[in-house]
Amino acid sequence: MALETCFRAWALQAPAGGKDRLLLVGSSSSSFTPSKRAAVAPPLSVGRVATRRPRHVCQSKNAVDEVVVADDKNWDGMVIACETPVLVEFWAPWCGPCRMIAPVIEELAKDYAGKIKCCKVNTDDCPNVASTYGIRSIPTVLIFKGGEKKESVIGAVPKTTLTTIIDKYIGASS
Repeated sequence: MALETCFRAWALQAPAGGKDRLLLVGSSSSSFTPSKRAAVAPPLSVGRVATRRPRHVCQSKNAVDEVVVADDKNWDGMVIACETPVLVEFWAPWCGPCRMIAPVIEELAKDYAGKIKCCKVNTDDCPNVASTYGIRSIPTVLIFKGGEKKESVIGAVPKTTLTTIIDKYIGASS
């Protein structure tokens, strides 16, 4: 819905008779009232593609928290200095259980948007961070609050296990 709104806003700003074209996958225009400018613009059709970069950038992607990548360079600023609790998954691309738990971590990032920050650290790329926290098995999930490691979970665990742990820290003051 938000993406469709962005496309419509872009289409309204496109100059009438210009070479801008837009690919429309599907739309429901029942709640959309076109402006006078849109009535003058040539109709958009399926299969046409934008030939020029739009002047407006869609910000709807910022509406949902995502799992961000932490590494040696941004660790202190992203995890240690963060005021909200931080869930950090230590993983590696070759690890089967890590691939199993990745969608769970992504769901948690969306479910707890604004309440926690979810990060992931590739242990192959950042061995220093992993060794600092004694990561010997992956996947390992650590919970940080106030810059301190509070809890750890080793292995691909169910979402309910992680939500129970997160709930302890999002309401607690210490």
